[in-house]
Amino acid sequence: MTDSQDTGTASATDEAPQDAPASPVAPQAPAGDASGPAAAQGAGGNPVVRAAPGTRTAADVVPPEVAARLTRCVVGSGSTANHTPFTGEKLADLPESTPEDVATAFERARAAQERWAKVPVRQRAAVLLRFHDLVLRRQAEVLDLIQLETGKARLHAHEEVQAVAVAARHYGRKAPAYLRPKGHTGVVPTLTKVTELRQPRGVVGQIAPWNYPFELTVGDALPAFVAGNAVVMKPDTETALTALWAREQLIEAGLPEDVWQVVIGEGPVVGPEVVKHADYVSFTGSTRTGREVAQGAAARLVGVSLELGGKNAMVVLHDADLDKAAAGAVRGCFSSAGQLCISIERLYVHESIADAFVERFAARTKAMRLGNALAYGADMGSLVGARQLETVTRHVEEAVAKGARVVAGGRPRPDVGPLFYEPTILEGVEAPMAVCGEETFGPVVAIYRFRDEDEVVTRANATPYGLNSSVWTKDGRRGRALAARLRTGTVNVNEAYAAGYGSVQSPMGGMGDSGLGRRHGSEGILKYTEAQTVAQQRLMPLGPAFGMDDEKYAAFMTRSLRVMKAFRLR
Repeated sequence: MTDSQDTGTASATDEAPQDAPASPVAPQAPAGDASGPAAAQGAGGNPVVRAAPGTRTAADVVPPEVAARLTRCVVGSGSTANHTPFTGEKLADLPESTPEDVATAFERARAAQERWAKVPVRQRAAVLLRFHDLVLRRQAEVLDLIQLETGKARLHAHEEVQAVAVAARHYGRKAPAYLRPKGHTGVVPTLTKVTELRQPRGVVGQIAPWNYPFELTVGDALPAFVAGNAVVMKPDTETALTALWAREQLIEAGLPEDVWQVVIGEGPVVGPEVVKHADYVSFTGSTRTGREVAQGAAARLVGVSLELGGKNAMVVLHDADLDKAAAGAVRGCFSSAGQLCISIERLYVHESIADAFVERFAARTKAMRLGNALAYGADMGSLVGARQLETVTRHVEEAVAKGARVVAGGRPRPDVGPLFYEPTILEGVEAPMAVCGEETFGPVVAIYRFRDEDEVVTRANATPYGLNSSVWTKDGRRGRALAARLRTGTVNVNEAYAAGYGSVQSPMGGMGDSGLGRRHGSEGILKYTEAQTVAQQRLMPLGPAFGMDDEKYAAFMTRSLRVMKAFRLR
């Protein structure tokens, strides 16, 4: 299993930013205006937003005492460190876990889980609602950590705050209904009383990626906790501080400390140990690593949910509002520098409006502001690691060498930071160019032109992935009809990804090589439970009684079955 560079998902939902009070993680300082005169054109490329005087730095946000406080809960006897993509400098020293440490974490979690499961579900749900308020009140702290650990722009970091708040609110309100005992019709109505119970699985092993370190750690763990489970989590080493900050807030909200255990270390070492001990496994990351996780879980006959990679398509029909579609494409292709599984990497445009659309899309893309300040104002941040930069560079250079054309971007920007790459649009991409079929997981999109809807459905579905897609049209009915023909777990009409992902009452997940299982809605919490049927038989047994011999009992049951069908019993 890989530790870093595993892919994940993004989210955007409906909570608005709020002012935050003085922060114990990041001392308050004037953020300054990160736009206007501070924006400089980068040698003919995308403009750059420079940090205003007084803007917080990594040293302000993560002094040694804060790192020590956040990491004291980690079950680890070794030592490692994480770094910020903005500059490559070290952020903090971290404990590193051994296989023995992972076993210890599971022992602690099991003991705590038995007590936690006895807490009434409404009290568990109340923890999530208090956590919701703490996150919104202290969002400035976690926004700084997310930016420093991932390199993303602040607005894209705020998508994670929104998503976590929405998940906390949803499961804080709906968990009692999702988990309540449900009565069912028994084999013989009135004589058989049946109740379906939902029992927690025990200790969930969660392996989380680097790209959305708030949403894809605590956001995925919340339904597991409220269902009565404990969690042993392995966040990515480079983004562990964000997950540890979330744990600190959730404990303040009322979660018992030992219910959430954290282990840190290299994926090939720690990942299999998490799978080895877990009663259920939740994984978000690459398809390759997801297959390994699934094999490990299957060998132990434990359940698994996998949200994996994507090569997502956006379809712009001839009647689309071109300005709205172009703005949506910018969000869909370049949020978090394209480092989300539900990002758009294939853009299909009807040939009758393709030139006009490309002109609008390219203009917006070239105007995007790059920046690395801990403040709002930049439109896109950095890639997270050297391997991501290498993949993006290789995909673009190979495509151009084989005849593709760069419409916008197409180059790294070391003047901004070591891992910056401009948002890039390509045309003329064809197989076997790597960018045509492989997941890039960076700020690169290829534009393809099409003639009719049957053609574009076939081309959009011609991939082993099936995570997310997007359709743009002024005719909502037409858009929904086309959406139903696309083989992806979510389809957004007149939005890129946020509408589907943010609608947390509905399931989200992938088809094909994009994964197994779903997050959100009832499926997102019930997967963390075992269904238990309790059937009570009354008055007479399900066998010969009241003097009936076998033949008379068989005849009695035959008549009963016919009556139940006649009365339309199910």
